[in-house]
Amino acid sequence: MNDVMIHRDSCRLCGGRDYHLILRLAPTPIADAYVPALEGPRKQESHQLDLYLCATCGHAQLLDVIDPAVLYRDYIYVTTSSMGLSDHFKGYARHVVEKLKSAPRTLVVDIGSNDGTLLGHFQVLGLRGLGVEPAHEIARAATQSGVETQPEFFTPRLAASLRASHGPAGLITMNNLFANIDDLQGTVAGVRDLLAPDGVFVFETFYFLDYLQNLVFDFMYHEHLSYFTVRPLQRFFASLGLELFDLERVSTKGGSLRCFVQHMGGPRVATPVVAERAAEEEALDLQNPHSELFQTFRARIETQRSLVMAELARLRAEGKRIAGYGASATTTTLIYHFGITDQIDYLIDDNPAKQNTLSPGCHLPVHDSTAVTALKPDVILILAWRYSDAIMAQQQAFRERGGRFLIPLPECRLI
Repeated sequence: MNDVMIHRDSCRLCGGRDYHLILRLAPTPIADAYVPALEGPRKQESHQLDLYLCATCGHAQLLDVIDPAVLYRDYIYVTTSSMGLSDHFKGYARHVVEKLKSAPRTLVVDIGSNDGTLLGHFQVLGLRGLGVEPAHEIARAATQSGVETQPEFFTPRLAASLRASHGPAGLITMNNLFANIDDLQGTVAGVRDLLAPDGVFVFETFYFLDYLQNLVFDFMYHEHLSYFTVRPLQRFFASLGLELFDLERVSTKGGSLRCFVQHMGGPRVATPVVAERAAEEEALDLQNPHSELFQTFRARIETQRSLVMAELARLRAEGKRIAGYGASATTTTLIYHFGITDQIDYLIDDNPAKQNTLSPGCHLPVHDSTAVTALKPDVILILAWRYSDAIMAQQQAFRERGGRFLIPLPECRLI
């Protein structure tokens, strides 16, 4: 299609070639491609953002794929920049170790280990940690902090090399990355080959049903290639000699699934929750491209889009200065699909890596939170709307001087 994007012609889970468009969002630049302010504006191409449902297995996915080297080699997101995520991983590590009764010195391999936050918590609990992270600078910093990290993409070849050098893994983890992988067949084959006979692969990914019901449509961007449900995953793992034997619902990322996978015929008995979740999806018609659930979802997005655009136009007509709070990948999707790139004066973000940058494509300047005092906006549009309560609590002084907050989702509200 272009220098950085290809279009798949088959489902990445089952290989089927019959698929249906279920959601089309406005094209955007690469969602997290914030530009250093010192470099100034640069031309950034927008790429289509279309979600398809496979008619063969029911898997929802983007078929337009940006070269992962473009997305991840210079990646700047780190786990510690997401509010509450480090504490979440601390509880996650303890829960998994207790649930699986992991022995001391068990090898844990975290794929997409980022800055090593999760592995650090496993190491505190007495397990051996090994990270795999393709962003070179992040991997280097993680290794320097005491979490050995391979600066590579995870492949079957790397899996064989790690097994030879470190032995089989009793636990393999992958968090908020499974949805980002185009070659899931190759990746999971590598997981299978690295996993000890009694080992467990645990991955956490945002859940398509929660994505729909919680209206977190801004989680759709080019990094997020897959939108998982249980039945397609069951079939996919079985095709590779693996079994999805347990599930847990977690609240992160607008609603996620924590999935537990073992070798087919492994020592753990499948829990009833897997079949129950698959049955609920079937009752909701979640693998049908003509499902009422999808129609309702599209209508809800467009309703909120109209309301937010009208409210911002009214405020602009009154001469109000408007700051957007939140400079993440989801921000790019939200402001482009809502058509409000020219209704915001600048962005504010608490992540130092995003400060003093320009947003993708429309090049809104990103400031730290002191800009609320220095630049005195009249209205803060909370683009990081899942954290609205925390942001409003942090900006109490702004509220006391008469500032107002506009929350765009799941319902447009001016506070």
